[in-house]
Amino acid sequence: MQDSFGTLQQALRAFAAERDWAQFHTPKNLAAALTVEAAELLEIFQWLPSGEKDTLSPAQYQAAGHEMADVLCYLLMAADRLEIDLFAVTQEKIGLNALKYPVARFAGKSDKYDQPAQPDS
Repeated sequence: MQDSFGTLQQALRAFAAERDWAQFHTPKNLAAALTVEAAELLEIFQWLPSGEKDTLSPAQYQAAGHEMADVLCYLLMAADRLEIDLFAVTQEKIGLNALKYPVARFAGKSDKYDQPAQPDS
């Protein structure tokens, strides 16, 4: 079986169909569930000094992976319901971000595109 968003979406569709859950998977509900799972991911890092991989215990590392999978599942299900090609729209968004954040101005800086440039330290 090929690894792809489409393959995952098919598996998620089948999982939901077997349980008669598709009726609950409206775009609004899926977006809400995605937000909850993203918050659960953030909670793992909440009080860590840096949140780098080496600050995570093995249990925290595994939990982070599981929460990331939950976020991805809900994102894929929402995209599936809305018939959005995540691969294509992500490529488009990377191009738009490249225009918004030109390397010459933003390399090594965390400034926001619509804020005045901060002087170099």
